[in-house]
Amino acid sequence: MKKVLALILALVLVLGLAACGAGQGGGDDDYVGFVGIAMPTQSSPRWVGDGNSLVEQLEALGYRTILQFGEDVVADQIAQIEGMIAQGVDFLVIGAIDGSALSGVLAQADAEDITVIAYDRLIMDTPHVSYYTTFDNFAVGVMQANSLLLGLGINDGATGPFNIELFGGSPDDNNAFFFYDGAMTVLQPLIDDGTLVVRSGQIGMEHVGTLGWAAERAQSRMEDLLTAHYADARVDAVLSPYDGLSIGIISALRGAGYGSAQPWPIVSGQDATIAGVQSIINGEQFATVLKDTRDLAAATVRIIEAIRNGNEPPVNNRDTYDNNVFIVPSYLLYIVHVDQSNWYEEVVGSGFHSAEDFDF
Repeated sequence: MKKVLALILALVLVLGLAACGAGQGGGDDDYVGFVGIAMPTQSSPRWVGDGNSLVEQLEALGYRTILQFGEDVVADQIAQIEGMIAQGVDFLVIGAIDGSALSGVLAQADAEDITVIAYDRLIMDTPHVSYYTTFDNFAVGVMQANSLLLGLGINDGATGPFNIELFGGSPDDNNAFFFYDGAMTVLQPLIDDGTLVVRSGQIGMEHVGTLGWAAERAQSRMEDLLTAHYADARVDAVLSPYDGLSIGIISALRGAGYGSAQPWPIVSGQDATIAGVQSIINGEQFATVLKDTRDLAAATVRIIEAIRNGNEPPVNNRDTYDNNVFIVPSYLLYIVHVDQSNWYEEVVGSGFHSAEDFDF
C-alpha cells in the first residue's frame, strides 16, 4: 500500500512539473506575456549567458519563458521554434544558427501574429522578422583590426612589412561579413601599400571563412598556413573574429614554436570569453572585443515591453541591416576594446565575469 501511495504521489508531482514547464510556473493568467527564446548552441558559454540573461530579465518582469538551444543543427532549431509557436508564445527571440533557413517557420509565426526579434544574428530572406538587436558589428571588425595595428606598433610609427593572416567567421552568419568588412577597411590600405603582407594570398570571406565558428577548423587552417607559407618566415599578426577561433589559432601557433622559440603574433578576438581573457592575461592573445550581452538582453526586453504596452519600440538604426527583403529596424549597442591594460576594469569591474574565473 505504501508503495502504491508513493507511486501516486510521484506521478502527481511529475504531472505538476510537466504542466508548469521548464522556467515556468502557475497558470497563463499569472503572466504578462509568453516569450520563446531559441539560441544556437550550449557549446559556447556566450550563448548560454545570453539565454540565461533573457530568461532572468523577462521573468523578473512577469513573463513566462521557454529557452531552448539548437546545438548548431538547423533542423532542430526549426523544430524547437515550431514547438514554441504551438505552445502559444507571444514573442520569439531567435539567435539563428543559419539566418537564411527560417523563412518557412517564421511564416508560421506571422500567421499566429507572433512578434519575431532577431537576436545578434540577422535573420535573412524573410519579411517575417520585426526587429533586430545586436552590437555595431562593422565597428567590431574595425576595432579588431585596430588592435592588430596597436600591437604591431604601426600606430607608433612602425612601418613593417609585417606578415598577417586573415580569419573570418562562419559564412552562414551574416554578422561574419560585417566583422570582416569592418576589419578590411582598416587593413586593406596597409596591404595595398605593403605595410602588411598576406603571404598565403588568402583574402576574402570565400577563402578565410570558418564554417560553424569551429575552433578545430581554425586550428587546422592555421597549421596548414604555417606549413605552406612560414617555413622560413614568421607570422606577425592574425585577424581572428572570435575568441573561440583565437584559441584554435593559438594552439596551432604554439605547436609551431610560437610563445617559446619566438614571440607570439598579435592575435585579435571577440566576446571576452573566460578562455579568451585568460589567454590575454597569459600574454598569448593580444586583445578581444567586449560585447556585454546583459545589455543586449536588456535592449531586447525593452523592445518586448514597449510592444506589450502599446508603445513605439526603441530602435536606433533603420538604414543598415538589409535582410534581402527589407531593412530591419535595429538597436545597436556599444563595444569595448580589452587588452592587458584594462581587462580587469572592463571585464571584472563591470561584473561581466568574476575575478575567481581567472588566474592572475
